[in-house]
Formats: sequence, structure tokens, C-alpha cells
Amino acid sequence: MGHLTARPAPARARSSRSVPLLGLTGLVALGGAVGALARWLLESAFAAEPGEWPWATFWINLCGALLLGVLLEWLLHAGPDHGWRRAVRLGVGTGLIGGFTTYSTFVLEAVSLAQDGRAIPGVAYALVSVVLGVVAAGAGTGLAVTSRRWIGRRRGEGS
Repeated sequence: MGHLTARPAPARARSSRSVPLLGLTGLVALGGAVGALARWLLESAFAAEPGEWPWATFWINLCGALLLGVLLEWLLHAGPDHGWRRAVRLGVGTGLIGGFTTYSTFVLEAVSLAQDGRAIPGVAYALVSVVLGVVAAGAGTGLAVTSRRWIGRRRGEGS
């Protein structure tokens, strides 16, 4: 009768290219710090006056959605989510882009716009941001697919 319990691979058989959990956590933290700093600098430079459309947050979130679409599509076709691909996904996607974009500020700004009888701008900001965020992520995915095909043709690999 065979043994039915799963056993971890011996240490020598594990990939030497895998990144330890602590290292991945550090990549997320570092990426998040850099992304949040970049967002803060942009938000400070292009701060909206009370009652105005918060353009800085709006464009930051749309750019982040586009970049995340590009990144995830490229990584999807680069191979399994292991080693350097996982490190890039977590460090750049979760950390840098996640720190750069901001859901909490977006919500606070939408509520702020909607207060004092200005419901239409607040609702419009929320709806337009979410819809265009999804469109931007899809555009990023499409851009990555198109660029990957173009690079493949230039290399003579086909699509």
C-alpha cells in the first residue's frame, strides 16, 4: 500500500531561484513606499481645491490600472508565477503600483465632492473613475498583447 501524504521536495531539489517569503514581503514594502511617495509628490504638486474634480488622483489611478494591465499580461505569458516573475508581480504590481494608486483617497474625494448638495459631481467622479479604470486595465492588457506580438514578429517567432 502506497504512502498517500504529500511531502515537500528536498531542499536540494527546490528552485535556487525562488525568493524567500521575507524577501517578497520586503519587495512589496519597498515598492509600496516608492509608489506612495510618487503619489504624494504628484498629489502635492497638483492638489485640487475643495469642490474641484481631483484630477491628480483620477490620473494616478487610471495610469496605475493601465500599467497593472500591461504588467500582469506580460507576466502571464512569461511563465508560471514563480521565482523572478512572482517577485516582479509582488514588488511592482502589489507594491509599487498598489502604493501609487489609491482607493481610500478616491473614496474620500468622491464623498467630499458629493457633500453640501453636490451629489452629481461626486457620483460622476466615482462612476467615471471606476469605469475608466476598468477600460484602462483592459487597454493595458491589449497593449501588452500587441507589443508582445510585434516583438515576436521582429524576432521572427510569429504570434
